[in-house]
Amino acid sequence: MTTKLRVGLIGAGAISVQHIEALLALGAEIRMLRRTDAPVLAEAYGIEIVDDLDSLLDAVDVVDIISPTRTHPGIALCAIARGRHVICEKPLAAASEDAAEIVRAAAGAGVRLFPAHVVRYFPEYWRIKQAVDAGEIGEVSELTLSRVGAGPTAAWFFDESAGGGLIRDLMIHDIDQALWLAGPVASVSAIQTPPSTAGVAPREVTAVVTLTHRGGAVSRIHGGWLGPGTPFRTAIEVIGTTGRLHHDSADAAADGYLPPAADGQDPYLLQLADFLSALEAGTDARILPAEAVDAVAVVDAAYRSLATRAPVSF
Repeated sequence: MTTKLRVGLIGAGAISVQHIEALLALGAEIRMLRRTDAPVLAEAYGIEIVDDLDSLLDAVDVVDIISPTRTHPGIALCAIARGRHVICEKPLAAASEDAAEIVRAAAGAGVRLFPAHVVRYFPEYWRIKQAVDAGEIGEVSELTLSRVGAGPTAAWFFDESAGGGLIRDLMIHDIDQALWLAGPVASVSAIQTPPSTAGVAPREVTAVVTLTHRGGAVSRIHGGWLGPGTPFRTAIEVIGTTGRLHHDSADAAADGYLPPAADGQDPYLLQLADFLSALEAGTDARILPAEAVDAVAVVDAAYRSLATRAPVSF
């Protein structure tokens, strides 16, 4: 950026360090909204703490929302109403109707909205996207994606009524990849083992979501929150009419809850650099707001499939 951008960070959970370090590396001036762990982070990084949202919005140009999913719509709509640009961690909202409302509000207010789907910025996944778009494997016919690791510690991640849930929080990464690579879907089916009880997922849980795309491709997406100490592993295979693309992180060093960095490049830094560059230049970022709504809509359909034990048509 040509001038120092003022960013208000809302949230102090597991992903906050990645956002803070990337923003500082990009020369942003950060303020944090007071949260449970915010003072510790603020002291460690020399960040000013602000006590309430109104005061934070008065002091910044951009709001970076990394708080629990259920809080995203309220914070985003408040920031947009004040004319502030918004970066928001995935998922944009717990329900597609709320996600679409955020997108409409940003468009109506003339502010930028950047949904943070960081897997688009992992170099291996980006290379696969570029190869698919270049026609290197012909027409995509089958995708297999997997993402497993130790489950998170905060209880809200498991509470589907609070915006959590394995499919909504973890597997949305690979749902977004499937949509990015193979296009819109015609039907969605999902299986979760063990099933949730009263809307709360088990602490150790796996799921499979199958997407039938309108173009004929089929995506099979596997996700799992497993026991403490389970290495984080992601994999993707894309099969086309003339070839195959594949990546598996199993040989890379993982760090607990987060996937391993690739090729020495920090995907969070790449993502935020893209957002800030798009903001400055008035160009599109790698992900469009409407695409984030599409991903949440597929998640909604997956949960309907779990409830009805049947595929859900789009």
